[in-house]
Amino acid sequence: MDKNVVSSDKAPAALGPYSAGIKTGNMLFLSGQLGIDPATGKLPEGIEAQAAQSLANIEALLAAAGATFDNVVKTTVLLADIADFATVNEIYASKFSEPFPARSAFQVAALPAGGLVEIEVIAAL
Repeated sequence: MDKNVVSSDKAPAALGPYSAGIKTGNMLFLSGQLGIDPATGKLPEGIEAQAAQSLANIEALLAAAGATFDNVVKTTVLLADIADFATVNEIYASKFSEPFPARSAFQVAALPAGGLVEIEVIAAL
């Protein structure tokens, strides 16, 4: 199997032993993206800013692979507090258009670095 690492200087580096993205065949798998600002290496304050930055990081990685949000077929949204679902949903909806990708959303006990939201995507190229 041919696997190519996908990364971007416009997205934060991986926080551990994993790749930000892997392209294999016509599929792209992006690791979950926290709302870390790649310029500062820090999480911005608040769910709105973190959700927007998470999606900006995803957008940069998609672009590095020659893709856009239109290529995304599946997403997973992890929330530190499910009460933030509606807020994140509004920001999320601003990046996707119909037909929307399949999606799962979960509240989790905690996210790395104290994040409030983490989003991962799978795209078809």
